[in-house]
Amino acid sequence: MNIKVISRYVGSALLVSALFMFLSILVSVAYGNDSALAALLISFTITFAVGIFPFIFVRRAKEITLKDGYMIIVLSWLLSFIFGMLPYALWGGPFTVINAWFESVSGFTTTGASILEDIESLPNSLLFWRSSTHFIGGLGVVVFLLLVIPSSSQMKLRLTNLELSSLSKSEYRSGTNKTVYIFTNVYVGMLVASFAAYLICGMSPFDAINHAMSVTATGGFSTKNLSIGSFDSVAVDLVTMFFMLLSSIHFGMVYVAIITRSLKPFKNEIFKFYFWILIVTSVVVAISLKANGIEGTWGKSFLSSSFHVLSYASTSGFGISDNGVWPALPSAMLVFVSIWCGMAGSTTGGIKSDRALLLCKEIHYRLKTVLHPASVNEVRVNRRVVRQEDIAPHILYIALYMMLIIVSLAINLAVNPHNANAVAATFTSLSNVGPALGDLGVMGNFSAEPTGAKLMYTIDMFLGRVEIYPVLAVMMMLFGKSAK
Repeated sequence: MNIKVISRYVGSALLVSALFMFLSILVSVAYGNDSALAALLISFTITFAVGIFPFIFVRRAKEITLKDGYMIIVLSWLLSFIFGMLPYALWGGPFTVINAWFESVSGFTTTGASILEDIESLPNSLLFWRSSTHFIGGLGVVVFLLLVIPSSSQMKLRLTNLELSSLSKSEYRSGTNKTVYIFTNVYVGMLVASFAAYLICGMSPFDAINHAMSVTATGGFSTKNLSIGSFDSVAVDLVTMFFMLLSSIHFGMVYVAIITRSLKPFKNEIFKFYFWILIVTSVVVAISLKANGIEGTWGKSFLSSSFHVLSYASTSGFGISDNGVWPALPSAMLVFVSIWCGMAGSTTGGIKSDRALLLCKEIHYRLKTVLHPASVNEVRVNRRVVRQEDIAPHILYIALYMMLIIVSLAINLAVNPHNANAVAATFTSLSNVGPALGDLGVMGNFSAEPTGAKLMYTIDMFLGRVEIYPVLAVMMMLFGKSAK
């Protein structure tokens, strides 16, 4: 590994954080030098100094190796977490070291779980920094991996296949630079559009920009204790639902639909699979809510069910009512959609609907092969044949995901054996959804969780955001036989 090269790339990631800390300082000044100004000034100075150091003393390298790329990815995230917790820890209040770490990891990974019992007690500049971590992390998950691996590397194509669906492979023929351009422009475009839509719905500019950063990144941090429900506006609810859906589908589909002015890209088989999961689940949850008297009318039942199902499936974690009092069936349905989540090539976490569809097709393929051994069977997605060697890594990822759930759940129960919501919290942490069920639902928080549980949840958040493989690759590099 080339430590000097790695330090330059990691430094650039820290400079991005420093930039948004500076913007948070400007927010503090605009609101009369609020109580977080000193904490942000110190955090900005430290982060900027560490980030700029490699650019002054380390020469630029033309190329990096695959191992360097993996190390850059992991270290950039980890150091962003560490420096991102400084404003919280220095400000104090509810932010102990573990709480500051939890809030920082949850923000950068766009998970949206929080330890805050009273969000509205935070100064505006700290609220802005909190939402900024969503914006940085949301863009980073689909762009940073493509930026750090050399364009000429054949391994880059293999790595991007973990994140990009078949649509991207057919549309982005001009290479990964075009991919970065598309993702960035769609991401920023949705930020601007959602900001404008929130303003039209009556939000203040401050609330609008914070929620726009959060919904675009499918994060879930809000400036209000009651999340989106605080605004008590059907218009705000519908705007949030629209952008949660838009942010959870493949950015390439959004891009193609805009430049062609056509809905034809939405005939994509993976999108249909994801969309029908949302529809069926929302109907089941709505019927359950009405039957159990949770909502008084069918209209409210369908609004609440569709909002929360989409919130969990998109890994946004917003809420308009307290899902902590929901009965078992709708609660279980929320956990179900939080496993599969949105599409690859978006800012969502989880297994992804792409892999879920492949798994269903592979099961069907195996059953047909067993029943009709002499027949010729193929797995097709969007009318294209998917080879078995291309399916295997995705099935392996699902198995790895489930293994991590079991290990994480065992650790959480060992730390807190009386936690009835540990299963849901483990799933939602690894899927980057954020809120779980019960006291950890959309109107709850993680403040009462033991330190060990909070630490385990943050590990799950990190693994879910980088999709496990880069972390395992770095661990093999550091502790494998070849490293000895």
